[in-house]
This record gives sequence, C-alpha cells and structure tokens, in this order.
Amino acid sequence: MEYRTKSKMGLMLALLLSANNLQAQQTRQLSLDEAIQLGLDNSKNLKVSQAKIDQAAAELSEAKLRQYPDLKVSGSYLRVNQPNVDMKVKLGGSGEGSGSSSEIKVDQVAYGMATASVPLFSGLRIRNGIESAKYLKRAAELDAQQDKDEVIQNTIAAYYNLYKAQAALGLVQENLKQAQQRVKDFSSLEQNGLMARNDLLKAQLQESNVELALVDAEHNSDIANFNMDLMLGLDEQTELKLDASGLGRTYKIESLQAWEDKALSSRSDYQAVQQRQLASQSGIKAAKGEYYPSLALSGGYVAANIPNFLTVTNALNVGVGLSYNIASLYKNGAKVKQAKAQEQQLHWSALELNDGIRMQIHQAYQNYLESVKKIEVYRKAVEQAKENYRITKNKYDNALVNTTDLLDADVAQLQADINYEYARADAEVAINKLYETAGVARETNVKK
Repeated sequence: MEYRTKSKMGLMLALLLSANNLQAQQTRQLSLDEAIQLGLDNSKNLKVSQAKIDQAAAELSEAKLRQYPDLKVSGSYLRVNQPNVDMKVKLGGSGEGSGSSSEIKVDQVAYGMATASVPLFSGLRIRNGIESAKYLKRAAELDAQQDKDEVIQNTIAAYYNLYKAQAALGLVQENLKQAQQRVKDFSSLEQNGLMARNDLLKAQLQESNVELALVDAEHNSDIANFNMDLMLGLDEQTELKLDASGLGRTYKIESLQAWEDKALSSRSDYQAVQQRQLASQSGIKAAKGEYYPSLALSGGYVAANIPNFLTVTNALNVGVGLSYNIASLYKNGAKVKQAKAQEQQLHWSALELNDGIRMQIHQAYQNYLESVKKIEVYRKAVEQAKENYRITKNKYDNALVNTTDLLDADVAQLQADINYEYARADAEVAINKLYETAGVARETNVKK
C-alpha cells in the first residue's frame, strides 16, 4: 500500500514537472502589428494619458455648468427662551383672541427659504472659461496621441532589438557547428600525423571563442525576450518568434523640407502647445472680465413660523442684482499680468519646440538615409566575405595559406552576416522613427 502511494506521488510529481517544462517552453508567433497592439493595450503611460483626458473633460463640464442657475435651499428650527417683546404697535381690541404684546409667548422659531440666481453678464468670464477648458481638453487629447506615437515607436524598437538578438544567436549557433566540425576534422588529421598540433589548437581556440560568443548571444536574446514579454503584458516565459518578412524594404522618401512641413502640421505635441496658447488667450480675456460688474437675475421664496406671534407664507421675490467689486480696479491687474506672462511662456515654448522638431526631423531623415546605405554596404560585405572564405578554403585545401588565414576568413564571414542583419533591423527602426518624428502614422509608409 505504501509502495503504491509513493508511486502515485512520483507520477504526479513527474506530470507536474512536465507541465512546468511545457509552460517554460511556450512559444508564440508575433508580428509587428500584433506587438504594437499589445503594447498599446498594456501601456500604463497611455492609461495615465486617458485619465488626464477624463480630468480635462470634467473641467470642461464644470465650466459649462457655471452658466446654469445657482439654486440654494436653507431652513432652520430654533428653540428660544422667553424673550421680552415690546411691540410699539399694540394689538388692540377687547374681543376674544385679542391681547397685548405682554401676552405674546415665543419659545420656538422655524423658517425656510429657497433662492435662485441666473448670471446674465459676468464680464464674459464664463464664456471665456468654457473656451479655455475646450482648448485644454483638446491639448490633453493631443498629448495622449503623442504618448501613443511614442509607445508605438518604443515597441517597434524593442521588436527589432529582439530580432537582432535572435538573429545573432542563430548565426553564432550555425558558426559553432562549423567550428565543432572543423575541430573534429582537424583532430582526425592531427591523429594521423597530417596536421601540426598547433593548427588543431588554433581551431579549438576559435571553437572556445565562438562558445563564449554564444553565451553572450543567448544572454542578450533572453534579456530582450523577457523585456518584450513584460512590455506586451505576456507571460514572462513566452518565447517569441518574430516575423522578419518586412526587413530590407526601402521607402519613397520626400525632401527634407517636405518632412519638416509634415511635422509642423501633424505633430501632436506641437498642436497641443498651440491649443494651450489659445487657452491662455481666453484666460487673459477671463481675467480682464474681473474689471466689469456682474449682473444676475434672482428669485426667492421665504416661509417662516413663529408660534403665537407670526406666520409668513407665499413670500416670493424676483429681481435683478448688480454687483461690482471696486477692489478689482487695483487688485485684478496682477491676475491679468499672470495670464499674459503664461501666454508669453507658451509662445516661446512653441518657438523652441518648432526648432526642436526641425532638428529631430533632420536627424531622423539622415539616420534613415545612412541606414539604407549601410544595408547596401553590408550586403556587398556579406558577398565579399563568403567569396573570401571560399577562396581561402580552397587555398587552404591546397596548402597555399595557413590555418590562421582560414579562421580569420571564417570570423570575417560571421561578422559580415551579423552586421547585415543588424543593418536591416536598424533601417526598419529608422524609417518608423522618421514617420513618428513627423507625426505621421506608420501605415502611410510607401514601398518603392
């Protein structure tokens, strides 16, 4: 019985370990578009941006509500002592129910009132406040769009960084197989006295170096894969298989001036600053509105009951009220100056951002052109390295070059392959960076 129990426990443990291994080896095919969508869905920064939009929308609603009536209701019930009431107008009469002021006994008071006030004119403060809130809400939406563009670009950069790590890993693994086979062949030659011991040691040394390079490549790939899983909200053990079908494409590129024009008309952050400038202009008008009086339509209802003394019902009042704070003539100037100073800050911020955008566009534009040139250079380098290795291998087989030359040619071929894969990935990041810098959606990329 005890044996059977231990067997069952062992079987359960084996199944659990097997399940954990399957989970650890989980893989997922991931396209760039899927990665971008996951990045957007799991971005905490975008959730903060949405909260800012919601806040701006609430502030706009609050500004609009200021044009609606203010309604106030109040009431009180009071217990009082026996006050001395001396009425100058005597309550005369000798009939029943008549009495003098000395007979009045007041020990409680109850009253209630309701008032309503509708603003008719407030120096245009309400209207300008609404306009300012509208501009600020639009600015928050544009900020969110800019944050979205940055999330997309960061996801693209991470995607191709992972591709570079995986590509390097694959190339090093393939090179290690060749190095291991070479060591095996050289060992046979050395055992048969057909090769010097020193040449075998050189091949073994290169094999060790490739093994070290493989350790680094695996480390870089694991880190990049983990970071990508974390960014996209995936299980951290998920091994990602990327789609590299779009690499190596080139795109129609307009002139640098055309890209600058696109950026200044499309960049969300630049448009957000412009919206804040409009909001500050409305803020100046609202501050100046303090110089004017306020006019409001008001109405009210009052009811009171003082037992044994007074009852008031159905007391309605309607009127127009005019108020003016004379102190605003000398106090409000500071508010107007603050509003103007804020508008000036935004004005210069917009000019500074204008210059910054032009510099960013110029850098992104040149980076893409450079990446395209690098692809062509590294493509030729791969062909040259392969041909060089073929010739060197042929010469080595005919004893025209030594082992060092052969190993150097092999290293050069591996480095050329890695550089070419890196260049293709960097070019894809560069073109998307150019579009992101210009504020244009990446779907507008046009293939040559």
